[in-house]
Amino acid sequence: MRAPPKEGWGCAQLGCDPPRSRLLEPSSLPGGATSIGFVPEVAGTVADAFEAGLRQHEERWLSPLAVRSYETRGRAQPEDECRLRTPFQRDRDRIVHTKSFRRLMHKTQVFIDPAGDHYRTRLTHTLETTGISRGVARALHLNEDLVEAIGLGHDLGHTPFGHAGEEALDELLRKRFDRGFRHNEHSLRVVDVLERDGRGLNLTGEVRDGILNHTGPNEPDTLEGKIVRLVDRVAYINHDIDDAVRAGVLDPGELPRDEIELLGPTGSRRVDTLVHDLVETSAREGDIRQTEEIGTAMLTLRTFMFDHVYLGEAARAEHTRARATVRRIFDHLVERGDPVGDVVDYIAGMTDRFALNYAETLG
Repeated sequence: MRAPPKEGWGCAQLGCDPPRSRLLEPSSLPGGATSIGFVPEVAGTVADAFEAGLRQHEERWLSPLAVRSYETRGRAQPEDECRLRTPFQRDRDRIVHTKSFRRLMHKTQVFIDPAGDHYRTRLTHTLETTGISRGVARALHLNEDLVEAIGLGHDLGHTPFGHAGEEALDELLRKRFDRGFRHNEHSLRVVDVLERDGRGLNLTGEVRDGILNHTGPNEPDTLEGKIVRLVDRVAYINHDIDDAVRAGVLDPGELPRDEIELLGPTGSRRVDTLVHDLVETSAREGDIRQTEEIGTAMLTLRTFMFDHVYLGEAARAEHTRARATVRRIFDHLVERGDPVGDVVDYIAGMTDRFALNYAETLG
């Protein structure tokens, strides 16, 4: 990995002379008032130098293994570049401004439409995953903007009711139409097709690859995508423990003792341990890796959560409710003759509350 530059990143690094600002020059207005004229000239100077300066900065800062912002695989539909944002920053902004992203606020992680104000949602999970991923990318001198765009978009296609909703929809599709449902595949459909009234977001190839392969059998093509794939688990395992304790369905003393002693007694300590292990191991191996000891402990904790929380006795009533809701909506839409693709798009886009209310209207 390359060492970070010692100098700052200003006009000297951009290859331009600092423009003489006219914003503070007295104008001819009465009373010696000042003007804010000439903004286009100053903005143009910055924009003209932005790409060249960014390229220079990335060559100094980024690892040789990192994706360069202006050397992407491109977009399905060519576009003129923004003069003040990298292609990955544009992808990030497009994702954040979607309706699908806003709906994540009302999709749950574990508990269906919880009464408390402090439970995680699909949106807070997305933000936690993205924040941790950016920290890992920075430590490894990888492309933070690419990591951020993938992190913010990775769960856009998730169903209501978390994994219970995903499993319910997948099961219905396999029984009735010999096809399945995976939220990572649907997340790609959201950004490629569904958003912007069917035009899609036209994201870069690297971001699309990271979204599709953040879970499932295939790994992302980029190290940045691999970071999100692994950190996704780091985030949800730890914040789901916190939510389960808050809900009273898990006693901290029930957590596997050896793994807790190794990783840490609190969520923040566990995340810190996992991130440090991930960064140090990845830096040594030139790939996104954990040590066997830490990786095994994390997977053991994940298995524990599936056995005691996600599929445990306390969650069964919630899962039954979720499955019944998805089934009722699915059957109604199919029986009235809606194309199966439209049914999937509609159900997957629902929030928990909307799905519950819609199901109630069906009697």
